[in-house]
Amino acid sequence: MLYRAFLGLVDRLPLPSLRVQRLIAFAVILSQAGISVTGAVVRVTASGLGCPTWPQCFPGSFTPVGVSEVPVIHQTVEFGNRLLTFAVTLCAALIVLAVVRARRRREVLVYAWLMPGGTVVQAIIGGITVRTGLLWWTVAVHLLASMVMVWLAVVLYAKIGQSDDGIDTVQVPAPLRWLTALSGVALAGVLIAGTLVTAAGPHAGDKSIERPVARLQVEIVTLVHLHSQLLVGYLALLVGLAFGLFAVGITPAIRVRLYVLLGLVVSQSLVGVVQYFTDVPAALVAIHVGGAAACTAATAALWASLRVREQVDAPTPVAAAH
Repeated sequence: MLYRAFLGLVDRLPLPSLRVQRLIAFAVILSQAGISVTGAVVRVTASGLGCPTWPQCFPGSFTPVGVSEVPVIHQTVEFGNRLLTFAVTLCAALIVLAVVRARRRREVLVYAWLMPGGTVVQAIIGGITVRTGLLWWTVAVHLLASMVMVWLAVVLYAKIGQSDDGIDTVQVPAPLRWLTALSGVALAGVLIAGTLVTAAGPHAGDKSIERPVARLQVEIVTLVHLHSQLLVGYLALLVGLAFGLFAVGITPAIRVRLYVLLGLVVSQSLVGVVQYFTDVPAALVAIHVGGAAACTAATAALWASLRVREQVDAPTPVAAAH
């Protein structure tokens, strides 16, 4: 009954065009990726506890307050990251309203509803991260959840652009789709290893002497090697996938996505190498996180492009016999 009442309210809104739906979906991707980058900025500027409580910033206040214990810059950075959550929430709400009003197919509706649902989960994880004093594994989960949301947002964008009528058509043989899925699994391994490197690295998110942040007690060089080896495996899978796709013939859309993905992964590798030999400068950490979001989005776009919905022509009516 509540959902019917919701539909009644939504029906009063203007009918969004396909272009508007896609613009909102693209904004969802940008907001989900953007908040992962600002989260990295919070960490490398040691502003993770700039707002030491959650959901309030300070006890009794949702906004920063003048206290000597927490520098103003740290309060500003952390509070700014929290404010971006409102932009993420707004984009998530708008995409739900748009696809519900347009009466899109169930598949699109499910992905759209995952956006606000995932935003709520992210907010809860963020609260746990603050309340546990930036415990390393909560920070890692927070970033990984953002990457999942980026993946889902890209798939949503692809599905919105497809017709609700018609049938799904696979563009490449099944083994290559499985290989693409395997590359996604390899990417997940790279991301997980990357969060472990961060957990053992120099950027804890807070430099308070009175409340030192617990770090992952593993030799960082070991974790860097694990991260790099997984990245090499991920890239090797993509190269093999590229040869397979070109062997069977691919559409221009798939080709562009493949080239973009390979370029991003190679660029991300170079950033990682520079980080390692320059003692992980703060600016490169934020760039690396942005690159991780871009690689996740590009992998998701490639995966989504391998299956499209094609319009089914209505059968020509047979003339009645005279």
